[in-house]
Amino acid sequence: MKAIFSELTSFARNAGEAAINGEVEAITGITLTAVGLQRVLGIGERCIVHGSAGPVQAEVVGLGTHGTELLPFGSWRGVAAGDRVEVDPGRDVIRPDESWKGRVISASAAPLDGKGHLPEGDVPRRLRGSPPSAFDRKRIGPKLATHVRALDIFTPLCRGQRLGIFAGSGVGKSTLMAMLARYTECDVAVMALVGERGREVQDFISSDLGPEGMEKAVLVVATGDEPPLTRRQAAWTAMAVAEHFRDQGQHVLLLMDSVTRFAMAQREIGLASREPPTTKGYPPTVFSELPQMLERAGPGPVGKGDITAIFTVLVDGDDMNDPIADAVRGITDGHIVLDRRIAERGRYPAIDLLASVSRTLPECHSDVEYTLLKAAHRALAAHADMEELIRIGAYRSGSNPELDCSIAFAGPCESFLSQRKHEQTSPDIAFSDVATLLDQAGIRP
Repeated sequence: MKAIFSELTSFARNAGEAAINGEVEAITGITLTAVGLQRVLGIGERCIVHGSAGPVQAEVVGLGTHGTELLPFGSWRGVAAGDRVEVDPGRDVIRPDESWKGRVISASAAPLDGKGHLPEGDVPRRLRGSPPSAFDRKRIGPKLATHVRALDIFTPLCRGQRLGIFAGSGVGKSTLMAMLARYTECDVAVMALVGERGREVQDFISSDLGPEGMEKAVLVVATGDEPPLTRRQAAWTAMAVAEHFRDQGQHVLLLMDSVTRFAMAQREIGLASREPPTTKGYPPTVFSELPQMLERAGPGPVGKGDITAIFTVLVDGDDMNDPIADAVRGITDGHIVLDRRIAERGRYPAIDLLASVSRTLPECHSDVEYTLLKAAHRALAAHADMEELIRIGAYRSGSNPELDCSIAFAGPCESFLSQRKHEQTSPDIAFSDVATLLDQAGIRP
């Protein structure tokens, strides 16, 4: 009897090491249905499908009466009914390390830069982590110098703040993001290129970011031709890497381009698992996934570092009321709007100062800085209200002395705000220059 009990105990201990298998029942579109795993796998867990063209990693996205529904991290090419499906535990974990700085990695934390092996750290970190408790977090910290004049004056960035950059395609989101990565004060910059054009990755690394920016950066890349699971995972991987450095006590600058492509990937996943489409075809899980991811950034717990996050949002047709833009604007601590009309005038960064907001104002500016900001803002707003009349010559100089001063300020200010991607200006010099422009225009703060 003791011998039988001993054998059963040994079997129970080793049962976890045994492979658990099911088989392919059907494939519809990009959704594969497997049977035999319903009581083993839950939503979000991983498995490997062994087809004739080689193994394909997959994730569980649905559970139904007919079996377990899977989506691939590759292609189902070569997979047939009856092929073996094996449970793959632990594949949603990465082990970031200090040596990852200066490296380019994939969504699965594999090296892409040809620099050889990517060392792994000692502490595993799940891709789908949880944000710190609201009562464990510190408050947003002091103002950061981005060395971008328009931001440092009109929409300042503070340590632990989450800021959204909203723009249509080709208006300069990636260039502004590269400027922030180069010049913003931080210990490490973690950058996620989610659904990016393949040809632009090398341009971004060598031209926009440069050796100076890449030295302290970890770049996570998933191009637009990769499966939706991979594009979504790139955002999670970048967030997990940022959390690792935050827990080491470092200040992390997280830049994600773009949240919209993350949402589009989640839309493909949701629709493939038969979720009902809602606004513009986005299923409900898109709007539940966004806060779960974005809330992971921000001030860290007491005794640890912070994640200052910049999320770009690609607005559809320059519509700032796009559902994804609306959702992100409600989660972040401010938003920067890039305007195509400003870009067409040749002013870059093409920031619409009147439409952009930083929710850390006015506390993050000193009294003098905030006074200068209000004076400049009033002058630009007055000029914008009468801009059409001024352009067609319907306004006569001298009719309104305050407007005359605003007109005298707006032109030089437009030139002052224009900044090439390799230029940088300290906030003190930027405020001094604005004070000079206001004085020359006859505006007294």
